Amino acid sequence: MIRVAIIGASGYTGAESIEILLRHPAAKPVYLTALPEECGPLAEVFGQFKGRCDLHIEPLDFNKLAELADVVLCCLPHKVSMGFVPRLLDTGLKVIDFSADYRLKDVAVYEKFYEVKHTDKRNLPHAAFGLPELFREQIKTAKLVANPGCYPTGAALAIAPLLKNGLVETKSVIVNAVTGVSGAGRNPSSVFHFPNMNENFFAYGIGSHRHMPEIEQIAGQIANTDVNILFQPHVGPFNRGILSTVYCEPQRELGSDELLKLYRNFYHSEHFVRVLDRAPAVKDVAGTNYCHVYATVAKGKVICLSAIDNLVKGASGQAIQNMNIIFGLDETLGLK
Repeated sequence: MIRVAIIGASGYTGAESIEILLRHPAAKPVYLTALPEECGPLAEVFGQFKGRCDLHIEPLDFNKLAELADVVLCCLPHKVSMGFVPRLLDTGLKVIDFSADYRLKDVAVYEKFYEVKHTDKRNLPHAAFGLPELFREQIKTAKLVANPGCYPTGAALAIAPLLKNGLVETKSVIVNAVTGVSGAGRNPSSVFHFPNMNENFFAYGIGSHRHMPEIEQIAGQIANTDVNILFQPHVGPFNRGILSTVYCEPQRELGSDELLKLYRNFYHSEHFVRVLDRAPAVKDVAGTNYCHVYATVAKGKVICLSAIDNLVKGASGQAIQNMNIIFGLDETLGLK
């Protein structure tokens, strides 16, 4: 039985990870930590665990964590996580990090978009990018996995077959995406307060969102060349989910039937990617680790769409999928 510790268990991704682990046949949560003011019985912090889990969320004790756990899900914010990961790795634990601190390989790009000095350049080159459908072989042997961002997951899975086969121009890709309110995290703010979000819909991070260089990095690795991406996120008045629409210029004339065949061949062995013959919807993937994708042609443009749950395939579910791969398990365990 794999023993799992969660640092930052008081947030949405921590709760989602616990939910998955409670139904996992080969792993279990053994140690939950958070800031002192966010600690207490798990069932009091998150009422859905009443009668299901008697663990407490505690202040972090590195020695206790190292003694109890085999792997750590590090659900900490960007800039904070890299202060903890080196010590976790030095104890011999495997780490799956939810922050952006180990995703971007170019330190200068990270420091520009996150406006902070990177303090763990030693471990950065060894972090596997945790998108299993595209980087499974690197994940298998990794001690540190950088769990992808939710927007990059949806965008990359939408466009990967086209980039891999060199079918679209790489200088003019547009990614337009909308997320539910849980993407902003559990801490309240006026922008995401119910009176503001209800019956509202707006764009943010115009031309500067932190996930844009991450999407470009993944796309470049898939295409084996630089890919210029304009990424524009939006938020809508629903709890969870991301719908991504990607617009591309084809290298040659393509038809919708050809695209359907291409996508089905590309993802034929992937359990969590389902290729549709219609546009996907976020409600169809809510609460699951699935990504629904669809591609078509309109007015000479290729339009690719994907739908994921931002808290599952976009975060905690993908982390458990990565954990399963690292420990040589069926990667669908706990996630079906």
